[in-house]
Amino acid sequence: MAARPHFRLAPFLLTAVTAGLAAAFGWAMWDAYMGAPWTRDGSVRAYVVALAPEVAGQIVEFPVKDNQFVHKGDRLMLIDPRDFRIAVSHSEAAVKQAKATLENTEIEAKRRQKLVKDVSISVEEEETYATKAIASRAQYEQALADLDQAKVNLERTEVRAPVNGWVTNLLAQRGDYAHVGQNVISLVDADSFWVDGYFEEIYLDQIHVGDPAEIKLMSYRPTLRGHVNSIARAINVPNAQPNHQGIASVNPIFTWVRLAQRIPVRVHIDEAPKGVALSAGMTATVQVNPATPARSK
Repeated sequence: MAARPHFRLAPFLLTAVTAGLAAAFGWAMWDAYMGAPWTRDGSVRAYVVALAPEVAGQIVEFPVKDNQFVHKGDRLMLIDPRDFRIAVSHSEAAVKQAKATLENTEIEAKRRQKLVKDVSISVEEEETYATKAIASRAQYEQALADLDQAKVNLERTEVRAPVNGWVTNLLAQRGDYAHVGQNVISLVDADSFWVDGYFEEIYLDQIHVGDPAEIKLMSYRPTLRGHVNSIARAINVPNAQPNHQGIASVNPIFTWVRLAQRIPVRVHIDEAPKGVALSAGMTATVQVNPATPARSK
């Protein structure tokens, strides 16, 4: 009589437990994937300060290089100050001359006031000298204002960093002629980095200001920590733009296709791991971990 095959229970149980754990893990991942709002459509942002000289002239000093870090107050460039120093000297001389003229006309006006009381001169002559004194004072004040302006222009030959940051896309160099209002140097504000995550509108009921967020950059393994700073209140809408007749232009749609709009959510970076060098424009994946339960739809 043939022996009955021995049924081994341990492998079966091990397989069942493994399958159960895999299913539970898969369900947890799916729940996290579908539950927590996340988007791969994110980017690192930063404010860029565009600096343009307020006086024109040749650049005689340019101590910075492209991508160099500078501190607030550091000199970035110097425009030839010689003409502006001369202008200050001229203005100082004009102030002295105007002051001397003022003192003289005021003395003459006071003298005529005494003479008119003694009927030595006419009232009309006395008023003439009083008017000259007033005009001299106005010229003196104008000379003071011109001196102040000359000093301000001299100070403006030095362009200093208004923020801590990095020089970026530097194209100017020593010897170039700087024009008033024309951008010469740009700084990426080192203290202004944030992340914009563009979330589908179906997730917005789960996102609230203050919610913690995780940021994963394409270029670095470590995860950055942050929180939701604000949610945009408007995006561009192609519909309802007026045509040449002032009538709203509405694009036709297929009723069975509804595309969710993407709304910018601004995420403040609370903590960046050591070694992560942020650059504006980096691609980021953003996940928001709602601190409060989502509102019922």
